[in-house]
Amino acid sequence: MGASDKLLGGAMLLTAAVVFTYYTTWAMLLPFFDSSSEIHNFFPPREWAVRLPAMILLVGLFAIGTFVANTIIKENRKKARQARLRTA
Repeated sequence: MGASDKLLGGAMLLTAAVVFTYYTTWAMLLPFFDSSSEIHNFFPPREWAVRLPAMILLVGLFAIGTFVANTIIKENRKKARQARLRTA
């Protein structure tokens, strides 16, 4: 494992930790602060704490579905090509 792999892994871990901390503060801790508190200025409206992950989930499921469908189509084309070569 090279230094670039470790650097990339560290950057990904740091990004995940920052996103986790921000989202946890936004979704779980923000309701305990008074609505006039300055901390509310650092976060979008609370309904986006549900909408944003739902959208990300939908996009992720669409990407996975597209990848699987594309793989299946390519595999079927490859099998059809091989079957045509055997009969010819």
